[in-house]
Amino acid sequence: MDRPAPPRARAADRVEDRHGDRRDDPYFWLRHREDPEVIAYLEAENAYAEADLAGTRELQEELYREMRAHLRETDSTVPAREGHYFYYSRTEEGRQYAIHCRRAAPDAPEEILLDSNALADGPFLALGDLAVSDDGRLLAYSLDRTGYRQYTMEIKDLSTGKLRTDSIERVTSADWAADDTLLYTVEDSAKRPYRLYRRDGEGRDTLIWEETDERFSIAVSRCRSREFLFLQSESHTASETRYCRADSPGGPWSVFWPRAERHEYEVEHAGDFFYVRTNRDSDATRAENFRLVRVPVSRPFPPEGQELIAHRADVIIESVDAFDGHLVVSEREAGLPHVRILDSGGDRRLDMPEPVYAVSLTGNREFRTSTVRYRYESLVTPPEIRDFDLATGRTVVQKRLEVPGYEPDLYVSERLFAPATDGRRIPISIVRRRDRPPGGPLDLAGYGAYGYPYPIAFSSTRLCLLDRGMAFAITHIRGGGELGKSWHEEGRMAAKSNSFSDFVAAAEFLVARGETRPDRLAIEGGSAGGLLVTAAVNLRPQLFRAVVARVPFVDVLNTMLDPTLPLTIGEYEEWGNPESPDEYAQIRAWSPYDNLAPGRYPAMLVKTSLHDSQVPYWEAAKYVARLRTRKSDDRPLLLVTNLAAGHGGASGRYDHLRELALDYAFVLREIGVVSRD
Repeated sequence: MDRPAPPRARAADRVEDRHGDRRDDPYFWLRHREDPEVIAYLEAENAYAEADLAGTRELQEELYREMRAHLRETDSTVPAREGHYFYYSRTEEGRQYAIHCRRAAPDAPEEILLDSNALADGPFLALGDLAVSDDGRLLAYSLDRTGYRQYTMEIKDLSTGKLRTDSIERVTSADWAADDTLLYTVEDSAKRPYRLYRRDGEGRDTLIWEETDERFSIAVSRCRSREFLFLQSESHTASETRYCRADSPGGPWSVFWPRAERHEYEVEHAGDFFYVRTNRDSDATRAENFRLVRVPVSRPFPPEGQELIAHRADVIIESVDAFDGHLVVSEREAGLPHVRILDSGGDRRLDMPEPVYAVSLTGNREFRTSTVRYRYESLVTPPEIRDFDLATGRTVVQKRLEVPGYEPDLYVSERLFAPATDGRRIPISIVRRRDRPPGGPLDLAGYGAYGYPYPIAFSSTRLCLLDRGMAFAITHIRGGGELGKSWHEEGRMAAKSNSFSDFVAAAEFLVARGETRPDRLAIEGGSAGGLLVTAAVNLRPQLFRAVVARVPFVDVLNTMLDPTLPLTIGEYEEWGNPESPDEYAQIRAWSPYDNLAPGRYPAMLVKTSLHDSQVPYWEAAKYVARLRTRKSDDRPLLLVTNLAAGHGGASGRYDHLRELALDYAFVLREIGVVSRD
């Protein structure tokens, strides 16, 4: 098929461009969102991509219909009790957004708290906080209408349905005190949450505290016991907690343990004790995978307290939830999550039925409860909401997500381990149809940053690929948190290149094992995962056939050199500070935009959003513009910009399916599953 000529972004012919900016970067001008030439360029790229993909329009419609057919469009979550009400959300066929509701009893009339569909007055809407006051009368909720993740909070009187006070701008977290005053945090111009305010019943705002260290961000919450308010201040490597009684939100606010370099901790409360997840041992050495201690509320210092769970080199404590009479500890061992319960009955770990799965707590709002509710799923098992009875030890499935047309016996998942270049074993989670022939197409995904594990989650939309013979695999590479804190440490800062070599090693392993071939291998990643796949392409461009890079963090060096951008200063501890010559050289060695070399590249679909605050649109636009001058092949290089969304793409669930249908159609075409005609 003859393809139209791609757009060409002009390269600045001098260091100082017409906006007066001085950068050794010929595409720096693409940062100017308000410049008509920039918007015209993005629109031209969109038109070029649409023309290139014109032959897949029927396939996109087919994929969209399949994904929608696997979706139970009218559905409801399992109600969760909090105070005098049961809270839940539900969806209705044909409507883009959830409806948030409650009932006074399971069989009582429904009360709609918030219908997001009625509030959506444009192409984008995202809900942030949703919190109800103790007396059940007031609802605080925040909305983002652009995708820039800048939220405006409203307070709604549920007895009248009317908004009670003036809106609050730039809210990042919020919770109610016992006297029905609202505690909330706001962000600065660099989108760093930095100030804590209290709003009283008359709508008056009082500044309580300001975080002045630009590495740290803050968030306010109220503990499950409802007795204390916590203000958590944290960077990527340290944290500090302030607390006060929930019935006296004006103060005093006390520092729990003063911040210290490389000391991370989180506090929970139950009865006479605070329960603390901390990475500092009693002798002030690091317990990198964390340990659990408890300290009296009356005497929270010194920090050693009574140890309940010791540090272990092979198990990381990810979180602790305190209840009246028991603790629930979320752990991760050998890359897999576990739920551990400590109570008067002893120390139990819940059994999971599959070798590869995801599990997490959900809906545990009540402090006094006899059950632990959790969500279980795997690459082949749709999500289930389960209640574990603490007294009997029995598990009851409260809800299984219904996936119309899905037959789980047709699919199989397993865990593999690939050897890294330095001998480390990289976990790989893979799912395929049982009848898939060896060497078929495969889609390989990864993330590998911030210590975040890649969830081994079920996806009904992925069935479109699996049913066409593709396998799907996740690389749990270094930089993530699958194998404990050291797994993150070995993929950040000076060790960041391990993430990219791990991904390449995993792909080579899958090819050598016969799972796929380079001409049938697609890779995908978003945000830091977009950085991952583009850096891997720079290392081994001939190993991959197709790439989908969503909101990719590709212009790392230029972004980290600009402290005025959102996230930059706080992320010096993840990527490095290029003001340091050594760290500049480290980033320069792998930053995808700065390492594009002449040669042949895989087919690439690069996606971004105009209002993205996490990874600005211009990173993807600059990357594509420069790559067009480097690549020597005729494989597609497409830039698609959502001009009405942010980091997560389309906000409506049907719009999201449309975006996925385009991605899947591109991949299926490029790896030869469907014809190019």
